[in-house]
Amino acid sequence: MATKNRTDASLLSTLLAAGIYKKNQGRLTRQLTVLALWALIALGCYTLHTQVLDDYREGTRVSLWIPFAKDPVWSLTRWGAFAIRVGIPTILAAVGAWIAYRAVNYPRFADFLVSVEAEMAKVSWPGRDELRRATVVVIVVMVLLAVLLFGFDYFWQWLFRLVGVIGGGDSAAGADAPTP
Repeated sequence: MATKNRTDASLLSTLLAAGIYKKNQGRLTRQLTVLALWALIALGCYTLHTQVLDDYREGTRVSLWIPFAKDPVWSLTRWGAFAIRVGIPTILAAVGAWIAYRAVNYPRFADFLVSVEAEMAKVSWPGRDELRRATVVVIVVMVLLAVLLFGFDYFWQWLFRLVGVIGGGDSAAGADAPTP
């Protein structure tokens, strides 16, 4: 009897599962990916708490649209404001952390991360001296290009001022301005 291949699993079934797909393959890449996703989620929830939901304090009047309600406006209590300001970001952080953890175990994404780690192992990384020399070359070339572009810019400005295409700077602009 043939068993169903795990790469055919849907995203929803993967999110609801608890197992780890290809447990010993691509481990470092998956761990770093989930840590980066958790950091983004934490930053987003912190921003939600400090900037978006900061206005919900005790005594804040909240209006909800409820059909056939006589007075859909409530004043927040201390615990209601706390539940909004802290509860919503906490729930979103927990759900986001679980989704990020399960996403790196989604078969297609996990296979991609496994292959990324395999390819990164094949890369020949430069030594410290080679890295230092390459960095110096890049910085020197960038400085030379900046000087060269400055020279071209200065030459063309001089030429266009000589021909009269552009004005002579601030003094020329002040001379053309009408006096009050």
